Amino acid sequence: MQKIFEEVTSLDNRCYKNFFLNEDILMEHAAQGMAFYIKHNFSNNAKITIVTGSGNNGADGIALARLLHEEYDVSLFFVKKPKSPMALLQKKRVHALHITPIDKLQKCDIIVDAIVGTGFDGEFNNAIAIILQKINQTEAFKIACDVPSGMKKSGECDKATFQADVTLTMGALKKSLFLDEAKDFTGKIEVLDLGISRNIYETQTNWQLLDLKDLQLPLRTQQNSHKGSFGHLTVLCGEKHGACIISALAGLKFGAGLVTLIGHKNHQILDIPHSLMYAHTLPDNTTAIACGMGLGEVFNHNELKNFLENDLALIIDADIFSMEIILELLDHKDIVLTPHPKEFASLLKITKLADISVKELQKKRFFYVELFCKAYPNITLLLKGANVIIGSNNTFFINPHGNSKLAKGGSGDVLSGLIGSLLAQGNSPLHATIHGSLAHTKLAQNYTGADFSLTPEDLIHGIGNL
Repeated sequence: MQKIFEEVTSLDNRCYKNFFLNEDILMEHAAQGMAFYIKHNFSNNAKITIVTGSGNNGADGIALARLLHEEYDVSLFFVKKPKSPMALLQKKRVHALHITPIDKLQKCDIIVDAIVGTGFDGEFNNAIAIILQKINQTEAFKIACDVPSGMKKSGECDKATFQADVTLTMGALKKSLFLDEAKDFTGKIEVLDLGISRNIYETQTNWQLLDLKDLQLPLRTQQNSHKGSFGHLTVLCGEKHGACIISALAGLKFGAGLVTLIGHKNHQILDIPHSLMYAHTLPDNTTAIACGMGLGEVFNHNELKNFLENDLALIIDADIFSMEIILELLDHKDIVLTPHPKEFASLLKITKLADISVKELQKKRFFYVELFCKAYPNITLLLKGANVIIGSNNTFFINPHGNSKLAKGGSGDVLSGLIGSLLAQGNSPLHATIHGSLAHTKLAQNYTGADFSLTPEDLIHGIGNL
């Protein structure tokens, strides 16, 4: 896992105060880090254009030009003239080396964006917007210095935002880089140190970035065991029973010893896979319940209460977020909620925490997850999206490893089955949610077919190869 911060100015200031570093030292290391990345990945005959602004982000870019100009064909293009003290100092340094800025953009192999950094919170004027649009249309490899220019402090992106292939961010990860909207602009994200170990530069934070290597699979080490040793997941099977079957099969494949579908007594399902059990009442040895996927209106309020008001671990998804019973479940001790943005907006309204549109939620995803988890500290929340957010009490995680392959009906049902299976096997709600989510995104990454062709069945099939 890696730490994530709301801002890093306080971390920079701590370096100045506690470790006797200064702005110039940090900037030189930032430029050295970018230079190392380029030297490590591109041959020295590459043509590089560094596009800079007037502030310290621009100063980083000017310093980079100085470090590369003898080994590469480097051009500096000032979108705005250097203005900050550090930008003016870096300009003097390149001037002493006879590096002359160019007047217009030229064809190149690499473009480095150093126009504005994390402090940007406005909109570009028309001239800069046109330049960025032109840059985005080129075939050059695009590197963002710290953050893509046009990305605001919140992670929202200006209509003209640099579309990076890689973002080389300085010192530590910023939360803004992981807003859903930002995912199409950041590319791969790498952290550069600033002259001091990252372990020292970083301080305490409640936010962590999940790595795929953090995934812990439910490996079986106990040989003297039987099917009951690995839990019993029960899935409430409602109106759209295909969604429930997908969840149940995912749960079985991910290690649950037994999986049962619970159908309404007045409805019979005929196409149940032979590996699943079917009942109308809750099995006595159930260890976790999954509910909401394709639920519809088959069960009435009291019937749902009979199934769900107990001490068993619960995972709640989909339809149930628009039902009144959700309010009665929020005090449950072991419960995981997995809404998508529309469902979470509905949940916020039902709980009277906020009455907002999905668009407003997406702009402030981090804020509203924190708000909900503060109000309901016993709940583990997973907010679906391009970057999944997981929260429990005052601890938060981002899983950035999903991709557009998962944008397919039934993918979320697989996720519910994975988490439900881990709950059934005795894992805590937070552990089950983190590792179910990581498994889900790794399954999508492992899929080798066309990105548009992934199905829930493909995800389930891939579980055995995790």
